[in-house]
Amino acid sequence: MGRPSEAAQAGGILRGNEDTRQANFLELFFDLALVFALIGVVSRVVPDLLSENVRLRWLSLLYTVVLALPLLWLWTTTAHITSRFDFRNRWIQLLVLASAFGLLIMTTSLPYAFVARGGAFAVPYVLLHIGRPLLLRTMLREHGAIRALYTRRAIWSTASAVFWLWGAAERDAYRVALWSVAITVDLVVARFSWPVPGMRRVPTSAWAMADTAHLPGRYQQLLLIALGETVLSIGLTYTAHPATIAATTALVITFLSSVLLWRIYFYRAGQVLAQAVGMSSNRATLGRNIGSAHVLMVLGIVAIAAGAEIVLAHPGGRTQPAWLLAILGGPAIFMLGRIRLERAVFNRLAVRRFVAIGALVLLAPPLAFGPPLLAAIVAAVVLLGVAVADARHAAGRPLEVPSPSA
Repeated sequence: MGRPSEAAQAGGILRGNEDTRQANFLELFFDLALVFALIGVVSRVVPDLLSENVRLRWLSLLYTVVLALPLLWLWTTTAHITSRFDFRNRWIQLLVLASAFGLLIMTTSLPYAFVARGGAFAVPYVLLHIGRPLLLRTMLREHGAIRALYTRRAIWSTASAVFWLWGAAERDAYRVALWSVAITVDLVVARFSWPVPGMRRVPTSAWAMADTAHLPGRYQQLLLIALGETVLSIGLTYTAHPATIAATTALVITFLSSVLLWRIYFYRAGQVLAQAVGMSSNRATLGRNIGSAHVLMVLGIVAIAAGAEIVLAHPGGRTQPAWLLAILGGPAIFMLGRIRLERAVFNRLAVRRFVAIGALVLLAPPLAFGPPLLAAIVAAVVLLGVAVADARHAAGRPLEVPSPSA
């Protein structure tokens, strides 16, 4: 696993400012498990979206959120561990490997997520979110504030574990409802830094960063992973279908949409994340806002990937409402996340992205009477409009400097 740093040999565990700002090989290995996980989510929900059962089609959209959010939250909490702590410490390396294995086990349960093998999804999640803070507590005896933070995290993870494990013991709608409550609890208490009655709040944050580049770089990689999953998913599906003109058109549209999402993300807020963090007067708040923005964008990309598979399977005919929500709702959710990112990095509201969301909403009713392929083409045209508007806004102007909201 590599030789421990001098700080680690001396009993230190926190990441130093002199440490490398790039993701290390162990983090990239963990990212491979996330690729598998996101593909697994899309593969799990698409058959339900294509079902003749109308109720199941709508429920599949909820399934997407309930399954994707825990996987993304596990990735997020792991990224914050490697951003705060010395990755050369053997215990930190073991935590990352355990997290990758837990993510792998959770993903293998996805095909049966609400009918069987609930324990394979919930138990690794619970063990990691309780076990990692408890282990880190034992290594933070000289860092009382951070130690107290992980104590509160372990307490709240234990509380939400009741719903995770209860859900694993149930099936179908009961499991979906209980897991929805569980992930909501996890995200809401994290938003407020895991408050525990009777425990004094300490002047440190879960979103603190040892340097200004590592965690922003990890979030950029998260977006690229999600976009890569979309291309990989549609490519695998295309190989299993006849190479008709409609199927090939769907493949081209999906690829172009992925390129446009990449362009919209990186220009310009996604490109200057590290610079924005360095200029921020409150890195903890900015880090939290940036994190939620990326989770929203990835959820949008997952919905886009599901919609692309629907278009490939049924390019013609009439578009079902649930299909339309995936095809058009995915880009809209991505834009919401991108608006939040622009607000965090440049302290402004992105009017062009609001216009794009409005266009998607207004175009949805007439597109419901057309084929899914037409809806995908319209969504791509809206994304192209945003990218072109960004390019025209930037033409002839110097590169914009961040003015973070926190």
